Amino acid sequence: MTDRRSFLRMAIMGTASLIVAGCDRISQSSWGPKVLDKAEGLNRRVQALLAPSSAMAKEYTEADISSIFHPNGTTMPGTPAYQALLANQFRDYKLQVDGMVSRPALLSIDDLKKIDTRTQITRHDCVEGWSAIGKWQGTLLSAVLDHVGADPQACFVVFHCFDDMDVNTPYYESVDIGEARHPQTLLAFALNDKPLPVPNGAPLRLRVGRQLGYKQAKYLSRIEVVKSFNAIGGGKGGYWEDQGYEWYAGI
Repeated sequence: MTDRRSFLRMAIMGTASLIVAGCDRISQSSWGPKVLDKAEGLNRRVQALLAPSSAMAKEYTEADISSIFHPNGTTMPGTPAYQALLANQFRDYKLQVDGMVSRPALLSIDDLKKIDTRTQITRHDCVEGWSAIGKWQGTLLSAVLDHVGADPQACFVVFHCFDDMDVNTPYYESVDIGEARHPQTLLAFALNDKPLPVPNGAPLRLRVGRQLGYKQAKYLSRIEVVKSFNAIGGGKGGYWEDQGYEWYAGI
């Protein structure tokens, strides 16, 4: 199994290198976008072999928890909407859940706690090269999807955030329905037995234990269940993906 995984990873890296090396010329051609889309689809299928839906991220003990959990990305959203919520300690916070659902909802943190809770100790791996282990408490995203009646035909869950990366460009991310329903995918509201700190994404963030840190959307304002994200942002499934990052960031 180890040799097989190593071979597949090398294959992905080799394919990615060839694509990146010629991406400028390919993207300028009339046929290029179709080729790149097919390559991305192939990459997702190979990643599915490496990390099937049943695969679990390693869970640790309390003795393994890092003494410092560094924040990634934005550490203080400056948008008026977020600052207003912060001013009253998020008492008015409501997560909007809509899209392809039969029962759209506005959910407070207390509402989320009533739906479901889970605690897990997992490692956060940042694309910048650092990692930290933290104890997360939150609501299973699968339970929220059931609560709102997610359409079985939906393919993705998109996470809209309060932090702007550029002027009027809110951060956003997405995962497919399989990852959204994974038993370790959380909407986390607590870190190390305390309410989630602002630098780490208060009042609510996504935790996807099997992917890199840029997939862990912070400062969640809205969850949208969709068939496709082609018309959202730059159409690649996330802010950093629109800048050229891989959509699937498996560890």
